Amino acid sequence: MTSRHEQWARLRRQLWRPPRAHGEQPQERVVGPLELFYDLVVVVLVAQAAHHFAGHLTWRGLGEFAAVFALVWIAWFNGSLHHELHGREDARGRSMFLLQILVLVPLGAFIPEAGGAGGVAFAVEAGVLFAVLAVLWLLAARGDSPEFRRPSRLFVTGTVVCAVVLAASAVLPAGVRVLTWGLLAVAYLAGFAVMIGTATPVQAVALSVTEALTERFGLFIIIVLGETVTGVVDGLAHEPTSALTLAVGLVAVVVGFGAWWTYFDFAGHRRPRPTRASTVQWMLVHLPLTAAVAAMGAAMVGLVEHAHDSRTPAATAWVLCASAAVVLCATMVLATSLRVWRLDRGLYWPLARTCVAVAVVCVGVGAARPAPLVLGLTLVLLFGVPWGLAVAYRLAAEERSAAEEASGAAQHSEQAG
Repeated sequence: MTSRHEQWARLRRQLWRPPRAHGEQPQERVVGPLELFYDLVVVVLVAQAAHHFAGHLTWRGLGEFAAVFALVWIAWFNGSLHHELHGREDARGRSMFLLQILVLVPLGAFIPEAGGAGGVAFAVEAGVLFAVLAVLWLLAARGDSPEFRRPSRLFVTGTVVCAVVLAASAVLPAGVRVLTWGLLAVAYLAGFAVMIGTATPVQAVALSVTEALTERFGLFIIIVLGETVTGVVDGLAHEPTSALTLAVGLVAVVVGFGAWWTYFDFAGHRRPRPTRASTVQWMLVHLPLTAAVAAMGAAMVGLVEHAHDSRTPAATAWVLCASAAVVLCATMVLATSLRVWRLDRGLYWPLARTCVAVAVVCVGVGAARPAPLVLGLTLVLLFGVPWGLAVAYRLAAEERSAAEEASGAAQHSEQAG
């Protein structure tokens, strides 16, 4: 007869299993509701940063947004990668996500004033968040085989250094503090790229991008795209309702839809080539791409607010159009890391050139600063150009395939006759 102690021990082993070792993550799994909940919490912080940026469309506001967004994205990326490699759907896994969420919530409250009075609190809280992430990776590293000990130590050390620098930045002047955050984000991502780039073949296989990870990145883009709609609704809610204001808001939503269409038609939910360089490129390019989508949402607030102006305010026009250009170019840079890039060069090579040309035109539209409605409609048309090219290419490919089949059938019929 099993004793109560043995029953509790067995139950604990089922609910509180140790982290998976490197290389043991399942290659085929679906993203669970716990991960989606975590992503939604992170996007609340993204929304806070975008909302603050919407009211401060200046160079300083851009710098604060970029630094804060980069730190939030890195924290999300860090936690997501930890769950992908080591997490389980048990009580331990849920508790680790809950711990991160409990740190993220107060961090989000400090974001609106991160560049000023709230910068000290944001720095300390961000340091706590990265310290928690470092502990999670350290606990997972205890089960590493010799092959993975060195990169695990490097990653834990880098995360600890990030936590210390963030906490120490609390004593710096506000402007220097934000600059420190930006430089720290660049250094952290560069260190990650070097670590992956110098990985052994066994390590590289363990860090390969799975279907679940591609789904996770795509879902995060979708949720951030939802914030563009939030920006439009926020703008409409604070302005008197009129036909023109509503028209500008709806066109702005279509611009956001164009960004979604561009990403998922040409890059989203596709795995990169199984090389270290492609893996790093695929992961890191999502940072500027996601930031550009969030910045579009911030600019849409101003677009709606100035719907009746004869010209779009310079800051709003530049941020919205430049962000659209970044979305187009980043999507193509992302596409170059994909397996399909080499399999379908007939589409992707002319598509990449077209996206770059359209991005240049987007910047030109930002410089011209037409009326908000005209600017929005122009961006809708510009986002439609790459899609139109892709549709024309696919129709031509289907016609060629049908013609080849007809020719083959005719030859077969002649031979049979």
